[in-house]
Amino acid sequence: MNRAAFFAGVRARPFGGALAQGQVDGLNALLDAFAAAGAAFADLRYQAYALATAFHETARTMQPIEEYGKGRGRAYGHPAGPWHQVYDGRGDVQLTWEANYVKATARLRALGVIGADVDLDKAPALALRPDIAAAIMIHGMLEGWFTGHKLADYFNATRDDPLDARHIINGTDRASLIAGYHGEFLSGLKAAA
Repeated sequence: MNRAAFFAGVRARPFGGALAQGQVDGLNALLDAFAAAGAAFADLRYQAYALATAFHETARTMQPIEEYGKGRGRAYGHPAGPWHQVYDGRGDVQLTWEANYVKATARLRALGVIGADVDLDKAPALALRPDIAAAIMIHGMLEGWFTGHKLADYFNATRDDPLDARHIINGTDRASLIAGYHGEFLSGLKAAA
């Protein structure tokens, strides 16, 4: 991948003409994670949709963030589980609810991404670590962790549907906006290929 071409392609849209160093670092970390995921994540449409999702869910920072308000006013915004933690949104896709932190821990361990010493249930802030946040996004979108919908449902040999792909993460919330970002990131990825 020609990263200079990629950055040139996305600088104007969706980034409005300029990239902060944190955005560049975050994009590089995600591109590295996509490459490490190998053939399962080689489809540029998958990568573009993941970048579009992270762009939206991280408030354009391209860095894993914690949900604004930290879950206040939401059922998952109260201490829960054996560790009495708040399982508000964190990461590149805003992982929420204790059960999802437990599931992410188990699945990432099974995939060999994290070791037995990493427990997102005990320490949910670990979902803010860039490598863990990227792995949650990639494997969660590939396998349908969040809603039961996965990337292959919307991007395959007969379907190319970035609008309905929002069901992978969060129903139809901001679906057209994120589909637009997908197109912009896809153009950048194609220019870099």
